[in-house]
Amino acid sequence: MNELHFIKDYKNDKKLRKSFNELATKVFGINFEEWYTLGFWSERYLPFSYVNEGKVVANVSVNVLGFVINGEKKRALQIGTVMTHPDYRNKGVSASLMNKVLKEYEDKYDYMYLFANQTVLNFYPKFGFKPVNEYQYSMNYSPSNVDTTGIRKLNGTNVDDLHFIYQFASKRVPVSQTFGTENTQSILMFHCMYVFHQDIYYLEREDAIVIYKKDKNQIDIFDIITKNAVDIDAILSKICDEETTKIVFHYTPDYQGIHTERNIANGSDVLFVRENDNNHFPLQMKHPVTSQA
Repeated sequence: MNELHFIKDYKNDKKLRKSFNELATKVFGINFEEWYTLGFWSERYLPFSYVNEGKVVANVSVNVLGFVINGEKKRALQIGTVMTHPDYRNKGVSASLMNKVLKEYEDKYDYMYLFANQTVLNFYPKFGFKPVNEYQYSMNYSPSNVDTTGIRKLNGTNVDDLHFIYQFASKRVPVSQTFGTENTQSILMFHCMYVFHQDIYYLEREDAIVIYKKDKNQIDIFDIITKNAVDIDAILSKICDEETTKIVFHYTPDYQGIHTERNIANGSDVLFVRENDNNHFPLQMKHPVTSQA
């Protein structure tokens, strides 16, 4: 460990950022440079890294955000981009970085959490994280009125569209008051650029951005971005057609007047949560997918 130098929050250091991106490309096949260049890497995304001879060799990033749980605001930290160069694995560097994060943010959060893949499920309980089941919400749906006018498809590879989404999302309300997130527009932009770049639509009359996919009879809604409360009936009448029979929500819907079913989500990632003080993480929720780092 003596050869390693610890550094954090260095996004404006061109050399270190380049090395960070090289490691992210090697480990995950992703690169954050365009996200940074377009101004979406905000002060809320903080890498904690070890560097050797000017090269980033291990990292644990912190996303500073907020939860809304049953209408009450909570402080939250989401851990992400946990990565180690192959030459430095099994040497305790990730554990050391996790401990630095825990020390840095002691008593500065209500919940700390992360999404882990199946290969590291035994790692995070060592730091006080516990696995939590997420639930998938869905509903049967038969459209009574279909109106597809006033829909503009946005392009997740178009700079103007991306900045429109970012500015719009900066003024959004949480997608749910039962369980929603705040100050996550930077994470949203990563999803818009690299995950849902072909699935983003602006509904002019409703003044809403909806991220969704249609597959045969089913529509998967990943996010509804609005500045005011959602009129879900108006949204569904726009994005559904006569063939639609099922709606799947990739967040926790709390719309009045609709009946949803819920089942334990069977995703590839497992949610781990570390509670602080007397806070208790809610049951039977779905973390908004577009806020997942």
